[in-house]
Amino acid sequence: MISTKGRYALLVMIDLAQYSSGEYIALKDISARQEISVKYLEQVISLLNRAGFLQSMRGNNGGYRLAKRPSDITAGDILRAAEGSLAPVAGLDSEPLMGDRDPSYVTHDFWVGYDKVINEYVDSISLQQLVDHARVLAGNDFVI
Repeated sequence: MISTKGRYALLVMIDLAQYSSGEYIALKDISARQEISVKYLEQVISLLNRAGFLQSMRGNNGGYRLAKRPSDITAGDILRAAEGSLAPVAGLDSEPLMGDRDPSYVTHDFWVGYDKVINEYVDSISLQQLVDHARVLAGNDFVI
């Protein structure tokens, strides 16, 4: 299951890509648009920054901007930065299972296939595609 941190990481990256003008974007602006507390965003931003997705600058005109083009970042990259492994069960990303003594041995191939499908999907969606989809949704937002 993807945590709130992972969901917010995607939202933050979409926001930064949508509002990118080359300038740094203040965390308070992202917070206001996404209705997420600055305190919580600081945690998410830290993970994204550590993963190399962001550039930051301190000061009055400081904030954050993308370090890479949105087309060069996948949803999988972002989720792994926030969540760590996306493996559905423990042991898929680490040492090989213990063979037939391991209780999950008979279902191992199922979990490997499941993990492959998840990773192929999240790695097939770029941040640019998410931004484009957000723009389409925003264009269909009719208020009467």
